[in-house]
Amino acid sequence: MPTIIIDGLSFTDSMLYVALADGREISVPLSRFPWLAEATPAQRDRWHIEPHGFAVYWDDLDDGIEVDHLME
Repeated sequence: MPTIIIDGLSFTDSMLYVALADGREISVPLSRFPWLAEATPAQRDRWHIEPHGFAVYWDDLDDGIEVDHLME
């Protein structure tokens, strides 16, 4: 199975959108990640993609999401 790579993120008030390098986009309700739903917009905006694109991490929130968990 090919590696799935995160290419970017965006948010609405209730959703997280994860852009993948292969052109797909995953949408996930923020309620699935309470720690992210409770974060301020500024905290949500300070994320980075981990090396090799397997996850996104928020240093300010000391948490992250692996792309494999989004695909379940």
